[in-house]
Amino acid sequence: MKTPLQQTWDLESIFSGGSSSPAFADYLNALDADIKRLLAEVKAAKAPQTVQDTERLDGMLELLQDCGSRTSQATAFVECLGAQNQDDKGAVRLGARIHSLRALLETARTVYQNILRMTDDDIWARWLERDRIKPVAFVLNESREEAREKMAPELESLALDLAVDGYHGWGGFYDTIVSKVSIPVEENGKVAHLSAGQAANKLHHADRAVREKIFAQWEKAWTDVEDYCADTLNHLGGFRLKLYENRGWHDVLKEPLSINRMSKETLDMMWQVIVETKPVLVKYLERKARLLRVERLSWHDIEAPLGASSEHISYDKAAVTIIEQFAKFSPDMAAFAEMAFEKSWIEAEDRPGKRPGGFCTSLPVSKETRIFMTYAGTASNVSTLAHELGHGYHQHVMDELPELNQNYAMNVAETASTLAELIVSDALVEAAPNEQEKLALLEDKIQRSVAFFMNIHARFLFETRFYEQRKSGIVGAEQLSELMAEAQREAYCDVLAEMHPHFWASKLHFYITDVPFYNYPYTFGYMFSAGIYAHAQKSGGGFAKEYDELLRDTGRMTVEDLASKHLGSDLTKPDFWRGAAELAVKDIELFLSMTE
Repeated sequence: MKTPLQQTWDLESIFSGGSSSPAFADYLNALDADIKRLLAEVKAAKAPQTVQDTERLDGMLELLQDCGSRTSQATAFVECLGAQNQDDKGAVRLGARIHSLRALLETARTVYQNILRMTDDDIWARWLERDRIKPVAFVLNESREEAREKMAPELESLALDLAVDGYHGWGGFYDTIVSKVSIPVEENGKVAHLSAGQAANKLHHADRAVREKIFAQWEKAWTDVEDYCADTLNHLGGFRLKLYENRGWHDVLKEPLSINRMSKETLDMMWQVIVETKPVLVKYLERKARLLRVERLSWHDIEAPLGASSEHISYDKAAVTIIEQFAKFSPDMAAFAEMAFEKSWIEAEDRPGKRPGGFCTSLPVSKETRIFMTYAGTASNVSTLAHELGHGYHQHVMDELPELNQNYAMNVAETASTLAELIVSDALVEAAPNEQEKLALLEDKIQRSVAFFMNIHARFLFETRFYEQRKSGIVGAEQLSELMAEAQREAYCDVLAEMHPHFWASKLHFYITDVPFYNYPYTFGYMFSAGIYAHAQKSGGGFAKEYDELLRDTGRMTVEDLASKHLGSDLTKPDFWRGAAELAVKDIELFLSMTE
């Protein structure tokens, strides 16, 4: 791999010209026409009366999958444009158009699902046995059952249409709010105004005095926009609750659990084992407070670096390290990562104007991915880079599957990414040249356990309680901050001296409209990947191919069936989760012994 590596991604190879691309305009026009053709076909179709009649469903299914892939390609491209430059007004306009196209496609999908719902059981079973249909039978069965639990097709279509400028419109408005957030930070005697993404990186500064100042400015910046954020969150929650009410759904977790193809029993068991594990994490946080010479940690101390690894890690060095460590687990994963770096699929440059956070987005038509983050040279940034490359590899091994089978849920999507983190961080700890470096890398690894076991738990508790209160009316900004602080105290076992009350405003995940409860799937992915990693270590070096097969199955079975088939585990019982948590416990025990 040639260095230095480019730290800005290549979007021109997808559609040249950015948000003004003539090629992309033509692409959208063609997609628009095909989605409308699909909609006309499904509206004219009736439930098949014979097995021979089902052949009419085949062509519509192929067009549905084709339009789905092309819409995902368009969505990903525009998401990249908006993320790299929050002032790209053209990207905002394109995003609005794509939301309309997606609503139209979902309407077609809803009508098609209703045809499936109305099909006689015997004809249905015989259709699914055909060689052409059998590979996507799981998803078709899932779609049929989903249609039976929703409103009438015309009402679902109306809801989708209204969501474009309502529900999704509010989600887009949050991006506008964030683009206007500016955090003043003094650097070298001058005041620099940082974007939210840049300031977020500074919150992990090695100097506690710097962290305190930035955190104070960070809280103030989100307090200044709290009313806008509160309005946005309330309208998102209100829309979702009203939709659920009209569908006859009483549990706010019904949809997210269904989307993630998991049971409430599995979710409850995961949290139960995590709560059992928290006393060990409390010991770690108390020890960290002692090492930082404070009585109790504040929010900005949780991810503060310890030791030598707080030094700057170059982007090129991070890339080489990730590829080397991936290769020890899977040569194919390493080859994918190297390709992503060489083909400039990664936007990592630290500059103003970018959206905060990180993501990996798939381009299913061109069979590529793009990765977004702001790289500032910390160990945490290296982990994020490995995490997003894990996402990319997951999609890479699924590229040749039918489009319907590529729609894996967020919880298993987080499995591949967090496993990639584990591979890199575990190997780095083992290879540390001295005790100081080993301690620093180990502590960085433990921070992720704290994030998944405590930070994500706080988000889950907050969001669950927010929805309960939202059922009775608008929840004001002050109330939201109180709910968040209360959730943080509970999730962190009251070990912190200072909370982050405006986390509900600063965290993009609460405003994502595609996936409700964009929190616990991260913890599931972390725990599930830890369980897979432990299984791989016991299996020796031959697990890489089995792992690829597990990833390929993530879009065509429940998580319970996935674990049973590939790991021989029952996710509704505590054994698997305790085995996964044990990896974090061992890290903390090692940390405690090294810091006596």
